[in-house]
Amino acid sequence: MNQDILLAKNVIVQGITGQHGSFQAKSMLAAGTNIIAGTSPGKAGQMVENIPVYNSIVDIQKDFKVDATVVFVPAKFTKAALIEAIKARIPLIVCVTEGVPVNDMVVIKRLLKNSSSTLVGPNSPGLIIPGINKLGIIPADMSLNGNIALVSRSGTLTYEAMASLTKHRLGQRYVIGIGGDPVRGTGFIDCLKLFQTDPEVEKIVLIGEIGGTDEQQAAEYISSSVTKPVFAYVAGHHAPAGVQMGHAGAILGNQDESADFKTKVLEDAGAVTANSAAQLIELISQP
Repeated sequence: MNQDILLAKNVIVQGITGQHGSFQAKSMLAAGTNIIAGTSPGKAGQMVENIPVYNSIVDIQKDFKVDATVVFVPAKFTKAALIEAIKARIPLIVCVTEGVPVNDMVVIKRLLKNSSSTLVGPNSPGLIIPGINKLGIIPADMSLNGNIALVSRSGTLTYEAMASLTKHRLGQRYVIGIGGDPVRGTGFIDCLKLFQTDPEVEKIVLIGEIGGTDEQQAAEYISSSVTKPVFAYVAGHHAPAGVQMGHAGAILGNQDESADFKTKVLEDAGAVTANSAAQLIELISQP
């Protein structure tokens, strides 16, 4: 992931005629995102918020250069929509859809390896560069332009942390929700690389969850490659073992996947760690 693709100038919406697609297209337009077209098979010629609807991405590309797509199609059609975007060589794909089958994502991950596309999601709220670009469903009115970069597995905590930062006049350079599904595109390390290399980022915020080993891998990268201050919070300190907490990726399988263990690993890697979202903001607020 690099800064250039996040500054996508020409954005499309796959599934733009659906309830969520049309509503969020309007929200993205209001935030300043330049949506040039949308897709909805069989509905070419329609208009949504003055945005032209096409049958396919290939049809759009006959008229426009496309830098990014935001996917709102139902889960059972998401695999096909992502394959369409990858084959069309769209640089950035943001997938908001929840409930995408794991087997479908295994296929998508394989295709991404040999492609020129970067995928954020699925089950992601998307990303926002306050005042510049909004790709997904993160509320722009909760954001404030600044120099903090935030990445989170949890959609709800993405909003909570961003709103709290804004309330404390701590502006954000990037807010990225990578999604909590076990198989997904962009991960913590991709975002940490971006944050580390962007000179406008002064502080990094990482919000993790129980389940999996994403936070442990992030800790290794922080220890070896990140020189900027990292503030971390892992949700789920009181989660019972084996119980799904919100989505498929947040299941506590063993103690190595617990919030306590992950917090310790991140702390050992040099991150400033918190045991609650409120404490996280307090720590970031300190000079």
